[in-house]
Amino acid sequence: MAPSVLLSDKIESVCPDILKKAGFSVTEKSGLSPEELAKEIGQYDGLVVRSATTVTKEVLVAGQKGSLKIVGRAGAGLDNIDVAAAQELGVKVVNTPGLNANAVAELTIALAIVLARKLWVAFSSIKEGRWEKKGLVGTELSGKVIGLVGLGFVGRLVAKKAQALDLKVWAYDPLIKPEDVKKAGAEPKTLDAIWAGADYISLHLPKTKETTNLVDAKVLSQIKKGAFLINAARGGLVDEKALYDSLVSGHLGGAALDVFSQEPPGASPLLSLPNFVATPHVGASSLEAQLNVAEEVAKLLVEYLGGQA
Repeated sequence: MAPSVLLSDKIESVCPDILKKAGFSVTEKSGLSPEELAKEIGQYDGLVVRSATTVTKEVLVAGQKGSLKIVGRAGAGLDNIDVAAAQELGVKVVNTPGLNANAVAELTIALAIVLARKLWVAFSSIKEGRWEKKGLVGTELSGKVIGLVGLGFVGRLVAKKAQALDLKVWAYDPLIKPEDVKKAGAEPKTLDAIWAGADYISLHLPKTKETTNLVDAKVLSQIKKGAFLINAARGGLVDEKALYDSLVSGHLGGAALDVFSQEPPGASPLLSLPNFVATPHVGASSLEAQLNVAEEVAKLLVEYLGGQA
């Protein structure tokens, strides 16, 4: 019997096309709640998700009682999948790290430029009929220090692009040897050194128990006065209440978030601040990145289920 796969998030057509070409039965149903997914999942061998679907332990238990063998995430992060439960139940979890890294790295650099040149104020003011040239004196990136907290796929690409803009690159990553940090074009630094000395701090970490609210009130107080903070990695790495207080006080020069602890963020007080920039979790939302991850996750399922079902 042909393997069956459920696509529970909207995904580029290359994914179902590859699965169907391999002889798989493909069903596309987006917008399912965890409860609805749990009722549905037992009849499928594979599940493909992006970031909207939450794969809880209950979903995995229901799937394992049926025929579920693999969950594929079209993207890098696994925050929305209970990986520990999957391992316990024998359901394989795969993802596609690195294939959307360039899109996220480009957004990171874009946000740095937007912060440096106060472009969000410039955009809104001129659209509202104001000509505020004198009040929009920004700063240049050239010669400044960008501190990268995490030097994985995205961090390395940010380092490369930052060098092209004449930024000095510092990096902290306890999993990477100092000599390899240097090979990536960055100077190895401790976290304390990055907090205290970088003009721009960009987070490139997964969300774990250890990294949740990593940037809290204490850390924010240690950051160099006037510095800019960027998070296009995972929501929850920054204590948003503490970030609000730091921006209001003027200690931080500005901040840009592409990700929030709760998405959508609703009426977050951060959105009212003139020195805060936000985008709606679009770091990986480039045409190229979406095609890359959709193609790769389909190939991973074909490879695994081809000999499993």
